[in-house]
Amino acid sequence: MDKKFTMHVDVDAFLPASDKEKEYMVQMRPSSTFFKDGVKRLLKNRVATISFIIIVLITLASIIIPMFWPYSYDSMLGVRPGRPVDPSYNNLQPFSYGRTELKKIEAGEKVFPHVFGTDSAGRDYFIRVVYGTRISLAVGFFASIIVLIIGMTVGSIAGYCGGKVDLIIMRIVDIIYSLPDMLLVILLASVLKMTLGPALAGTALEKIGSNIISLFIVFGVLYWVSMSRLIRGQILSLREQEYVLAARAAGAKGSWVIRKHLLPNCISVVIISTALQIPNAIFTESYLSFLGLGVNAPMPSLGSLASDALNGLSSYPFRMVIPAVVISLIVLSLNLFGDGLRDAFDPKLRN
Repeated sequence: MDKKFTMHVDVDAFLPASDKEKEYMVQMRPSSTFFKDGVKRLLKNRVATISFIIIVLITLASIIIPMFWPYSYDSMLGVRPGRPVDPSYNNLQPFSYGRTELKKIEAGEKVFPHVFGTDSAGRDYFIRVVYGTRISLAVGFFASIIVLIIGMTVGSIAGYCGGKVDLIIMRIVDIIYSLPDMLLVILLASVLKMTLGPALAGTALEKIGSNIISLFIVFGVLYWVSMSRLIRGQILSLREQEYVLAARAAGAKGSWVIRKHLLPNCISVVIISTALQIPNAIFTESYLSFLGLGVNAPMPSLGSLASDALNGLSSYPFRMVIPAVVISLIVLSLNLFGDGLRDAFDPKLRN
């Protein structure tokens, strides 16, 4: 008789399970964290992963290449002390050589080529593009850090305190939103050039100049408002949670609650916003340098290189194309990577 239709107890069903049966029945998910889960989802996004690799390669190249490159960004190859200027070094085509370098090659010496040629002053264009990339990345990174610190501090205070404090801070934010940032950059650059110029003489900031310092000040004054609004919205939705109320009932101070409970739960939003702020800062620095409000000469920037290339656009179009392509590649990669971070770490976008 079939066992399905019998009333007898099946003794075989009470036998101990084997190890293989236990492995089949018990499928436990390995322990993980929010960060690990986000990284796994990010790595599955091929576009974001490739963009991150491009950003890392460009950053490492801007740091490492100047260490062994035989030419300097500010050395004019045709200018030699005690001798007349050699014009053969000016406006060289890619992989071309000056008159003196050709003589060295004929004598059997090895001369490192000018990969992107030289500019109108006889300076190696490749190393100037590399230094310009370094300046643009540094400005974007530090400007984003400034925006992050100010925006996170103001937004967390406004969201946690609420009431009149929140009302006053939000009205200040509305006023700052109405200020024309470009006009303030021009005014600050003009004022700080006269006030900070003598103070920066002989310091490490002299090469960068007062224009970049004014740009940092503008980022610190204007561009934190979006970050603060975002953090404020997150804090407002989290401050009524049970763990926050329990911490306040236990006598925890507001600063401790913000640092230990609220900001860690906003970390995904903070990371995403910071990653998307970096390309905005780089693009802002580039077009300000294009207008002549960026780094002081001879220190190059991608925007200043594009601006200088306008003079010989018809004869040397590659000088405009190269910094434009680098700017586009950096900004596009950062934007795609920021979108990937948002898709990976924002809980609201999970499938």
